[in-house]
Amino acid sequence: MSKKVHLFKRKESMNRPNLSSYLHQLAESVAQGNILLGQDEEAISLALSDTLTLEIEAEGQDKKRKGVQHSLELEIKW
Repeated sequence: MSKKVHLFKRKESMNRPNLSSYLHQLAESVAQGNILLGQDEEAISLALSDTLTLEIEAEGQDKKRKGVQHSLELEIKW
């Protein structure tokens, strides 16, 4: 069985316009066939194949005091 290697992980808070801009840049990178993640020493480049698989998952979790917390996961495999 192969071992999973984490190449890049990022978590940060941002407002809707900044998130939208980030996702637009990511979409442009996908269209060009190469995704650059991170900056400087931590930057990695991922070359995409012509055929990709997209998995989308939306969830809601009741946090009692805070109400329902939603999450949306987009996973691209190639």
